[in-house]
Amino acid sequence: MDHSGHGMDMEMDLPPFTLGRGLEFSFDAFFLFGSLLGLALYGWGVLRLRRRGDAWPVRRTVSFVVGVLSVALVMCTKLNDYGMVLFSVHMVQHMVISMLSPILLLLGAPVTLALRALPPAARRGTKGPRELLLMLLHSRYMRVITHPVFTIPMFIASLYALYFTPLFDFLMDSRPGHIAMMVHFLAVGLVFFWPIMGVDPGPHRPGYVMRMLELFAGMPFHAFFGIALMMASEPMIATYTSPPASLGVDALQDQQWAGGIAWAFSEIPSVLVLIALVYQWYHSEQRAAKRSDRAADRDGDKELEAYNAYLASLQARGR
Repeated sequence: MDHSGHGMDMEMDLPPFTLGRGLEFSFDAFFLFGSLLGLALYGWGVLRLRRRGDAWPVRRTVSFVVGVLSVALVMCTKLNDYGMVLFSVHMVQHMVISMLSPILLLLGAPVTLALRALPPAARRGTKGPRELLLMLLHSRYMRVITHPVFTIPMFIASLYALYFTPLFDFLMDSRPGHIAMMVHFLAVGLVFFWPIMGVDPGPHRPGYVMRMLELFAGMPFHAFFGIALMMASEPMIATYTSPPASLGVDALQDQQWAGGIAWAFSEIPSVLVLIALVYQWYHSEQRAAKRSDRAADRDGDKELEAYNAYLASLQARGR
């Protein structure tokens, strides 16, 4: 794909996608529509909870909104046009939409919000929106795509099997292919971080130590991928071998920048997720301690009395 004819304004001479009777739909608008729809549905859920007197943490709303805006930023602005011709800009898009955006979206707990806001079945024995969502969460399909045996290899393959094969150049040959690639990156990021974050309910809820192991099982491969790009002596991706002359960017240097971005982003999400996990772990221990204290208040510290009696019996035997 020859991009040498593009100027600094990066205007793409691709025809818009046409739907129905002359309705024109830009492929960039796909993400814009999805972003606005996601914000609208999330806002509806929050308002529905508040109208019935239920609270919803502001930090979750802020996290979800920032996550949606991060997707819109890299896909609905001129950054997307530059990503079609500069490897470094494309790598920013990839890392944000596959590693940063999913974490922010999941911290917003959209599934939990949906389960609390969706109306139940109108009649007993039927299935309403909430019941259908629960069926999906507990389905065999969800158990497979959120299992570490699936998520970790998929997370790794999205790098090596895509960039180092002709598939990447095939997808980058058109706007629809580029959009499909970014949708894939977002989906892979969501299913990879979903069980690790543990904010929303799901088929798998591993312990905190196991979540950390899953996180560190995938992150190093991003660093190796970035190092491979930085250490290469010639451009490795055919799509980006001829950047527009007006930009004055060398293809090999651009690839090295892309590798540095991939390497750096392998660290940033790890730190964010670790902070979230430690925070969750701490509050989980606090809640467990409070439950234990309440149970002790209810039964009059019978467990402590039994333990003291056991120590007294040991002391009596010693005598």
